Amino acid sequence: MAERVIAWARRVALALACCAGVTAFAAEAPPVAQDPVVEARMIKLAEELRCLVCQNETIAASHADLAVDLRQQMREMLQKGMSEDDIRSYMTDRYGDFVLYKPPFKPATALLWVGPPVLLVLALAALFITLRRRQRAAPEAFDPDTPDDDDEPRLPR
Repeated sequence: MAERVIAWARRVALALACCAGVTAFAAEAPPVAQDPVVEARMIKLAEELRCLVCQNETIAASHADLAVDLRQQMREMLQKGMSEDDIRSYMTDRYGDFVLYKPPFKPATALLWVGPPVLLVLALAALFITLRRRQRAAPEAFDPDTPDDDDEPRLPR
């Protein structure tokens, strides 16, 4: 009987130890605005801004400390009555156009907007010219590959 009580006590101790281990991984919940409308506006705006630490994530999706601080700062600005445009202007004044996922079209960012379509047109033009030249070439231009003299001799079949 005493062995059963000891086995039961060990099981209870093990279960408590497992529960204590799970709470060690608990984290503090992220701060949320008291007003759900302010929180929704902040999330919408944070999805338009790039995390300066992660650079491939939005501020809304990033878990970096800077992103958490910027989200809290945006909440406070919205609660003070600032508009989304005011906050966007504040962020670009402080961090530059890089913070915007859709930077404005201006001389400094023109290559970002014009570069990809120009490269696509050039690539399509090069493909078209190459295919036209191949189409007009004589069939003799397409000889099957023959082994070079420098290659190792092939074994007879």
